[in-house]
Amino acid sequence: MDTSQLLETIIIPWGIKIALALAIFILGRMAVAIVVKVAGRFMNARSMDEILVKFLLSILRWVLLLFVIIAALSQLGVDTTSLVALLGAAGLAIGLSLQSSLANFASGVMLIVFRPFTKGNFVEVAGVSGSVDAIGIFTTTLTTPDNKEVIVPNGAVYSNSITNYSARATRRVDMVFGIGYDDDIKKAKALLEEIVTADKRVLAEPAPVVALGELGDSSVNFLVRPWVNAADYWGVLWDTTESVKLKFDEAGISIPYPQMDVHFDKSE
Repeated sequence: MDTSQLLETIIIPWGIKIALALAIFILGRMAVAIVVKVAGRFMNARSMDEILVKFLLSILRWVLLLFVIIAALSQLGVDTTSLVALLGAAGLAIGLSLQSSLANFASGVMLIVFRPFTKGNFVEVAGVSGSVDAIGIFTTTLTTPDNKEVIVPNGAVYSNSITNYSARATRRVDMVFGIGYDDDIKKAKALLEEIVTADKRVLAEPAPVVALGELGDSSVNFLVRPWVNAADYWGVLWDTTESVKLKFDEAGISIPYPQMDVHFDKSE
């Protein structure tokens, strides 16, 4: 076979095929970028959750790129039907070997779709408490109150109870304060009501509760339950605890602590 025949039968046809495949791949990537960008604007215009938007755009990008790659390979004469079957078989094999990762992926999809929490919420999941930074395909990233970054597998998040402290605008602060059995119950209750009422962060509705809740082994226990805005929860808890100690000390009301009396039998 001479040079002219080689050019006509092999080099030129294959050159055209490679050029078309590269053109499809390059133009396809550009088209995918445009589609993803337009889809992102569409979702953001409808005020969709930021994490959900990123998740959906990531899936859309990879699915479209897969179609572009298959279209480019078909121009090179690759049997795409066999390729799809091969990818399916490979996907099955990988899936069997990565069951835990697939479980995390499935849980990530459920977290994104049903949204038990979103970015910025303070939650307790899988024994970890912190603010949600990101919900990824496989993991959820939290920042703890002491500024530690904790990465929790999505499978552990979705398979356990989820406590979202930011889901409601208001929260109830549950506190228990004990006084001695010899102390004035009415006086102690009046002081507790005064402390709660004086705090402007405490909401009028629902009304705060101050009630004698239990006659304990070594103390008479009052339940103090004011309602506050979620952002004021810790401030009210700490300030109320401090105020109760100071007010009780001024009024001569004791706050008992566990004690044990030991009696010796002197009889022989």
